[in-house]
Amino acid sequence: MTATTQNILSQRVMALAESETLKMARMARELRALGHDVISLSLGEPDFDTPDHIKEAAYQALKDGYTKYTPVAGLPELTKAISEKFKRDNHLDYRPEQIVVSNGAKQTVYNLCQALLDPGDEVVVFSPYWVSYWEIIKLSGGIPVPVYASVEQDFKPTPEQVEQAITERTKFVLFSSPCNPTGTVFDREELQAYADVIARHDQVLIVSDEIYEYINFTHEHISIGSFPNVKDRTITINGFAKGFAMTGWRLGYMGAPKYIADACSKIQGQVTSGASSFGQKAGAVALMGDLGPTLAMREAFRERRDIILSMLEEIPGIKANHPDGAFYVFPDVSAYFGKSDGQTTIHNADDFCDYVMTSAYVGLVSGAAFGDPNCFRLSYAASEEQLREAIRRMKDVLGRLK
Repeated sequence: MTATTQNILSQRVMALAESETLKMARMARELRALGHDVISLSLGEPDFDTPDHIKEAAYQALKDGYTKYTPVAGLPELTKAISEKFKRDNHLDYRPEQIVVSNGAKQTVYNLCQALLDPGDEVVVFSPYWVSYWEIIKLSGGIPVPVYASVEQDFKPTPEQVEQAITERTKFVLFSSPCNPTGTVFDREELQAYADVIARHDQVLIVSDEIYEYINFTHEHISIGSFPNVKDRTITINGFAKGFAMTGWRLGYMGAPKYIADACSKIQGQVTSGASSFGQKAGAVALMGDLGPTLAMREAFRERRDIILSMLEEIPGIKANHPDGAFYVFPDVSAYFGKSDGQTTIHNADDFCDYVMTSAYVGLVSGAAFGDPNCFRLSYAASEEQLREAIRRMKDVLGRLK
C-alpha cells in the first residue's frame, strides 16, 4: 500500500485488524491452488448441510412469493417464534417487539455496539473472546477491557476479576456461552455469581452471546438473562448458523429491553434493513420444527471432541481443557516457544500456526487473535477422517522441533 492510498483510506479502517480466521482460510486456498492437500480446521462452520425441512420451508416461501422487503426488525411470524423459543428453552420473557432479526449474529453485535457506545466507553470482555468482539467495539469508538482466564482456569474468569474490571465508563459486559474459541460452558452457579456482581452496578448491561446454545454437551444451557436480578438489563444474542448449520443464510437475532431493540432497529434500518424474507420464513420453521437433526449434529460433535482430545493428549507439550460445548478446542502450546526444527523457530502462537500450516498443511488459528497468545484454536467441524489425519500430521511435524 502506497502513502497516497493510505491517505485516502480512513483512520477507522486502517486501525481495523483483518479477521484472523478469514486470513487463515485464504492461506489454505492459496496452498491448495499450489497443489497441497490442506486440511483447514480454522473456520467456525459446521460441515453438515442445513436440515431438509428448513430448506423445504425456504423453497415454499419462494414459491409463495416471499421475495420482497421485510420489516427491519423481522417478519412477525419469526419474531413471534423467537419469543416463544426464548420462553420454551431459556426462561426468558422477550416480547416480539423486543426482538430484532439481523443478517447474522455478527450484525447483532455491531448494531448493539453502534447503539450503545460513545467514544471512550468501556466494554468488559471475557478473554479469550471471539475475534470480532474486539474489533467491533473499537470500530464503534469503545474500549475493550479484557478479563483473562487461562486454560488452568477452564478459561473462566472469577467474579472478583469482573468486579475489578468495571468502572464508571463501563457500558456492558460481553461473553459467550458456549464460548468461541474455548468451548467453555458456564453453569448456573457461575452465571449467578457474575449476575450478582453486575447487578450491583446500575449502569452496566450484560450482553450474552448464545449462538452455540444447541452445541452444548452438559445437557443444561443456562441464560444469564433468566436471573431476576439482571433480567431487565440483559441482551441475549442467538442465531441459526451453528445449531442449524445455516451459516450462509446470514440470520441472527437478539432479545433486549425495548429501548435497546428500538435503537438497534434504527441502526439496522440505515445499514442493511431487514434480513432475507424467505430465510426468515425458514428460520421460524427451524425454531418451531423438528430439532432431531440439530441434536444429531450435537452428538456427532461430541464424538469428534473426544477423538480430538484423546489424540492431542499423545502430543507432548500441548495442554488442553475439556470443552463442554461449541466445536473448538483451544490448547496452550507455550511449551513449544523457543523450539526450532533447524530452519524455523517458534516464538509465539502465530509462528506455531504458520509452521503447522506450511509444514503439515493443517490450518489452525492463532490464539493471539482471541486474546491468548499462548494458544491456538482448532475447529473440529470436519470429518473424523480429516481430524485424525490432521492430528497425525501435526504430531509428526511437531516432533521435529527441539
